[in-house]
Amino acid sequence: MRILGIDPGLTRCGVGVVTLGGGRRVEFEHVEVMSSAADAPIASRIHRIGEGIARLLDGDAIDAIALERVFAQQNLPSVMGVAQISGVVMYLAEQRGVPVALYTPNEVKSQVTGYGSADKAQVTTMVTRLLRLQAPPKPADAADALALAITHAWHLGRGGAADRSATGRAPTGETAAQRAWREAERKSGARRRGARA
Repeated sequence: MRILGIDPGLTRCGVGVVTLGGGRRVEFEHVEVMSSAADAPIASRIHRIGEGIARLLDGDAIDAIALERVFAQQNLPSVMGVAQISGVVMYLAEQRGVPVALYTPNEVKSQVTGYGSADKAQVTTMVTRLLRLQAPPKPADAADALALAITHAWHLGRGGAADRSATGRAPTGETAAQRAWREAERKSGARRRGARA
């Protein structure tokens, strides 16, 4: 199953594709950041980003989209850009019959790092590790898009619905990231105990 994660934005829109395999294993496929000039007309900027999203959806089959949920914050222009691009994504997805799942930033951070207040550097580090990448995806919008895709892949791997836009329920249980951290801590503790012996 191929999942497209989208970190929506008018100036920068991160997109990342992962494949969900057996045992909830996720494999990296693609990442990029689409952009539009801040001084261009709004309609032109929306069209530019929209064309990029359509290109991905019309390429190799996408089975699901994980999209960051719009949330209130002080930076109104930024929220407007996120909302505008989110609308374009949902329109294009509905046209093509691709289900869209919405996740808040805290849900994604919690799933990928095990900590809902993780910073961007921590998210990037875990995305790099989980996808076994040779270098961290940059800029942060790219890592965030992949984190969204990973979150939805794990949600589906646990038998979750492909479209959680109506329920808004977050995935439950220990995440793969949390298990990875726990296993790393266990091995690190064993090495420290061995060194003291």
